[in-house]
Amino acid sequence: MTNPISVALVLLIFGGLIADMYWADGQTALLIARKFVALVEWVAFWR
Repeated sequence: MTNPISVALVLLIFGGLIADMYWADGQTALLIARKFVALVEWVAFWR
């Protein structure tokens, strides 16, 4: 991955988080974080 691509991805992610904070009070980011924790626990079970 080149530097311009990685910078663009970081800006896209931060832009999405800022938009979520503005329009949805951060509920979407919280939901995604909770689903990610559940996924990590599920994968750890199968380890």
